[in-house]
Amino acid sequence: MAVAAAEGAEGAELYQALSRPLSLLQQPDCGRAARLRALEAIGAELRGRAVPGALLQEVFAARLLRPLSRCLAGDAAERCRELALQLLQHGLSHGERPCEALPVLLPVLAQRLCPPPAAEPSEELRLGLVQLLLLLLQRCGPAAAPYLGDIARVLQATLLDHYAEVRRESCRCAVACAQAMPEHFHMQSESLIKPLMQTISHQHYRVRVDVIQATGAVIQFGNGKSVDDVLSHLAQRLFDEIPKVRHAVTTVIGEWLLHLRDRYSYFHKLIPLLLGSFSDEIPENEKLAWTYWEKIGLQWEKENEEDLKDKMDFSLSPSHYPKGVTRPGLGCRELVSRNLSKILPGLCHDMTDWVVSTRVKASQLLYTLLLHAEDHITQHMELLLRTLYQSCLDEESEVVKNSVKAAELIGTFVSPKVSLRLITSAFEQTPKPSCVMVLAAVIRGSPKEILQPHVAQLGNTLSQPGVCQRSEEVFYMEQLLCCVQALIEVCQEDCKEISLQLMKVLVTIMAIPSSQDLKEKVEKTMSSLAEVQQLDSFHCLYKQHIIQLMEWVSVSCDGWSCYSPEVLQLEVIATHSGPVIGEALDDFILILKTCLQPNKDPQMRLKLFTVLSQLFQKASETINSQGLFPSYLETVIKDILAPNLQWHAGRTAAAIRATAVLCLWALIHCEMLSPKEILKVKDELMPQIIASMDEDSKITRLMACRIVDAFLKACGRQFDEDKFKNTYTEVLKRLDDASCDVRLAAAHTLANWFKCLKDSAVKSAMEGHIEFLYQELLIHLDDPDQNLQNAVLEVLKEGSVLYPDLLVREIEGVVHKHQTPLYCNQLLHHIQSAKESAL
Repeated sequence: MAVAAAEGAEGAELYQALSRPLSLLQQPDCGRAARLRALEAIGAELRGRAVPGALLQEVFAARLLRPLSRCLAGDAAERCRELALQLLQHGLSHGERPCEALPVLLPVLAQRLCPPPAAEPSEELRLGLVQLLLLLLQRCGPAAAPYLGDIARVLQATLLDHYAEVRRESCRCAVACAQAMPEHFHMQSESLIKPLMQTISHQHYRVRVDVIQATGAVIQFGNGKSVDDVLSHLAQRLFDEIPKVRHAVTTVIGEWLLHLRDRYSYFHKLIPLLLGSFSDEIPENEKLAWTYWEKIGLQWEKENEEDLKDKMDFSLSPSHYPKGVTRPGLGCRELVSRNLSKILPGLCHDMTDWVVSTRVKASQLLYTLLLHAEDHITQHMELLLRTLYQSCLDEESEVVKNSVKAAELIGTFVSPKVSLRLITSAFEQTPKPSCVMVLAAVIRGSPKEILQPHVAQLGNTLSQPGVCQRSEEVFYMEQLLCCVQALIEVCQEDCKEISLQLMKVLVTIMAIPSSQDLKEKVEKTMSSLAEVQQLDSFHCLYKQHIIQLMEWVSVSCDGWSCYSPEVLQLEVIATHSGPVIGEALDDFILILKTCLQPNKDPQMRLKLFTVLSQLFQKASETINSQGLFPSYLETVIKDILAPNLQWHAGRTAAAIRATAVLCLWALIHCEMLSPKEILKVKDELMPQIIASMDEDSKITRLMACRIVDAFLKACGRQFDEDKFKNTYTEVLKRLDDASCDVRLAAAHTLANWFKCLKDSAVKSAMEGHIEFLYQELLIHLDDPDQNLQNAVLEVLKEGSVLYPDLLVREIEGVVHKHQTPLYCNQLLHHIQSAKESAL
């Protein structure tokens, strides 16, 4: 009784204190300043004393609600509306029955927030009005259900407000509304989807976060059919640069998959969005996605326990699984497997999207899906392979990387009998680099014991000309090399049965014009192949297969041209096998004899002669490693070199003659062409070598001089008069050569010519030629090049032994003409000394 009396007295006092400002506020002619003072006085009374909730509710409902609402709705002064709003918020916050305010306040809120006609112009007041709506929803709960239509109309407007904070507060209102009246909210939830989706890409990330959270609540407590309207927008937010936005999307999708009433109907649409967060660059977001996914899988297992009973009791873990990867739970795997057919077509389309980020995200998701689907991949192989063939050629390296990882999972979970048949069938057409890349990845992912029965088929497929010789494109060959490396890595010693086929592929790869880096990789792969067969080096591989390799390249050698890949393959076998080529001379020389005939393609002959000259330069380490090459010398010289030394018009023909001359010199220089052998071939080769001394190529003229010099040393004393004459005539011309090296070589050759003639039976018959040669050589003592002067002096000293008196007369006849008589005097002194020594 005492308490009630006290409250009654306090209420009477409060009523009396508020009566004057309220009456002033309700006067129609009350000015702005007076209204402002009245509102401030009301606020001071309410906040200045401790008013019990029941009393405040009574005063608020009976005396304050309507005047304050009218002020909020129509007062022209912004400060008055602001004070009225604050007082209303105070009354609703502390009153015991806030629901009584709904019929009065909601029309006012609708009036001020829903244009037209009288929208609130102040951003701060619009924010306050939305906060007031939020307060009503939080305090009133289900009691606000009759006004759901008005609330939805207000939110449709405020969700599109120009002020970002109003939008954020509106999102909170939408969440509160959904949670306050879940049984009725579905009737208006669809009306909020459009404004939410218009706001979801707002420039402020906090707004985007709030919109996503609001969308989650609106659909979860509203009409589930709206999922289709928001999925594309949420998917775009997974690409948002702000981690908190992506975090919000992951949370919303996870909650839907756990609690949405119609979630079973939307599994195939929601699962890709959640799994897409597995590759988020922020570990917190990735962990959140995995946490939700594990919960979803366990919940689905529990809900479908009867269907999964056998799998739960008898399922075995796969014997082969990707290293470092945790296997998802049974429920997660089953969810993906049962929805894969609905997910894959759209995902494969996104793998070829024009937007890079979409392709990257799709490729990451594909890997995750295949990891869950395991052997269920098999029924989708054709679609998967078509997609991977395209994505492996993507310009974005991340897409290629993820595609290759996905292909490795095909090898892990799909039987090779299925996967290899489908992939190799693509090779029957024109195989693309991506086909080979996918095959390499499938091999890498396959278990050794399962792949073993298919090793022979793989080796035969890769070594087919239509596959390994399809293109000289470096990228294609790199992928082919990856295939071989994958086979060696996975199959190890089982590769012995396809060692020859793999060698054919590796030789073909090395044969293409490419970077040194690729050649080094091929050589390293050969070493790996040798190692798994317990061989010492790749040279042992060549030794093991050299005969078969020679037979392989020589099948069509009669029809080779410069464009034939076999020419390049032969080059690799000959130059890269080192000493092993010396064990296959029968086949090698036969190929050269067939292909180096003058009627064959000139460019091809030039290439083969270049290879041959390289081998001759290191003959003891290559072509003559077994000491067998001398038995083939006659064939090489008479059937290969001699026909190609014949003069033919054209630059290519000249280049061929040059390489042939180089080969001949290499034979002489490495002493494989002995004096005895030179004697056999001199009659056939000498005229052509002498003719080569007049070639345009400096190197050809130089080598020709050296070869003639070697021939003179070996068998010059057996020359007849015509040979001596023809030889010195051409060599003498080279003393006027443009090249200093050629002139010096010619001088050295003439010195040997004199030596050979000294003991020859035709010496007397050559006296006239010797006299002419003396005259010409004396002229060259005035050559501007001092080295040549010294060389010519040595030639004359050597030649003075033949007819010294004749040479003295020639010197005396021209000594007064010489610019440098010193050389003539030295020569005369040398002749005199020689005579004295003879006496």
